[in-house]
Amino acid sequence: MDSTIAKLLDKAADGGRLSPDEGLRLLECHDLAALGRAADAVTRRLHPESYRTYNIDRNVNYTNICTAVCDFCAFFRKPKDAGGYVLERSELLQKIQETVDLGGDQILMQGGLHPEFPLEWYEELLRDIKSHFPQVNVHGFSPPEIHHFTKLSKLPLKTVLERLRAAGLGSLPGGGAEILVDRVRKELTRGKVLTDDWLNVNHVWHELGGRSTATMMFGHVETLAERIEHLERLRQLQDETGGFTAYICWTFQPGYEMAHLSAAGSFEYLKTQAVSRLYLDNFANIQSSWVTQGLKIGQIALLYGANDMGSLMIEENVVAAAGTVHYLTLDEMRGAITELGYTPRRRNVFYELIDEAPLEPVAA
Repeated sequence: MDSTIAKLLDKAADGGRLSPDEGLRLLECHDLAALGRAADAVTRRLHPESYRTYNIDRNVNYTNICTAVCDFCAFFRKPKDAGGYVLERSELLQKIQETVDLGGDQILMQGGLHPEFPLEWYEELLRDIKSHFPQVNVHGFSPPEIHHFTKLSKLPLKTVLERLRAAGLGSLPGGGAEILVDRVRKELTRGKVLTDDWLNVNHVWHELGGRSTATMMFGHVETLAERIEHLERLRQLQDETGGFTAYICWTFQPGYEMAHLSAAGSFEYLKTQAVSRLYLDNFANIQSSWVTQGLKIGQIALLYGANDMGSLMIEENVVAAAGTVHYLTLDEMRGAITELGYTPRRRNVFYELIDEAPLEPVAA
C-alpha cells in the first residue's frame, strides 16, 4: 500500500480530520480491505458497545405527482399523467396501522412536489396521523418538499417548519440530496431545490431543535471530487448544528431517462461508505443500504463503517420503481447482525434503544 494512503487511514482511524484533498485520495484508492479496516476502526471507536442497531418503519409515499423532473426517477408522474395518485386518508391510516401491528413506531412519509396542495393540507394530514397514532414518529417531508411548500405558501421557511412541527412532524428525512453540488443537480433535475437551499432547510430545522438524516445517492454523473464536496458540505453543517442523527449512502439505480447508465457495484458502494465513515468525523451513525445492495452486502457494510442496518422497510416504492427490489424479514435482519458477533438492538429515529436489553448470561 502507498505510504501516503496508510498515513491517511491511520490519521482518520485515530480521529484526525481529513481535508477534501485527502478524502479524494482515499476515494481514488482501490485497496478496499484497507479502507474497510480503517472505517471499521472508526466505527468501533465511536461504538464500542456489543450491539448493532436497526429499526422498523414503513415508507409511505402519499403522492407520486411531482412538478420536478428527475432523470433518474421512475416513480414520479407529472400532474396530468395517467398513474398519478394521492393516497386516500383512510388507506394511509391503514398502512400506519399495519406498521404498528408489526411493531413499527415510525413512518417515513415522502411524496412528490404536488402543485396544488396548500400548507394547510399537510398540517391536516399530520394532525390526522397524530390523532390516530400519537406514539408514531412522522419522519416526513424531504428538504425538496419543504422548500416546495415555502414557494407555494409564500411563507418563510422557519414559519413553514414551525407550523409542520406543531401539527405533528417529528423529524426530517434526508431524501432529495443526491449529490450536493449544483453542477450535478442541474444535470440530473429540473424544478428541484439546489444545494444551498437543501442544506438551509436542515439548518433552520436544526435551529428549531429538530433532527434529520443526511443521504447521498452516487454513481451517476458526479466525479469523485464531487462526492467529497458533498461530504464536506454535510460535515460543515453538522459542525454548525449537530442536528444530523445519521448518514446513509446508496448507489444510483438506473431507471427512467438514465436507464442507459450502469449501476455502481458493491465494490464502489463499500468503498464510498468506508470513505464516508472516515470523512464524516462528526456523524455518530451510518446506516447500511441493504435496500439497494441486498442482504449480504448490507451485512458486510457493517464491517465498512456502518453501525446500523437501517430499517426493516415494510414498504418501499421509489427504488423498486427503478427495478431494484430487496426484501428482508425481521429474522433475516437480526440474523445478519448476529452472524457478525453483535447483538441486534432495535432503536428509534433518534438512535434511542427501544427494546429490552438481552439478559446477560449468569456465571456458573
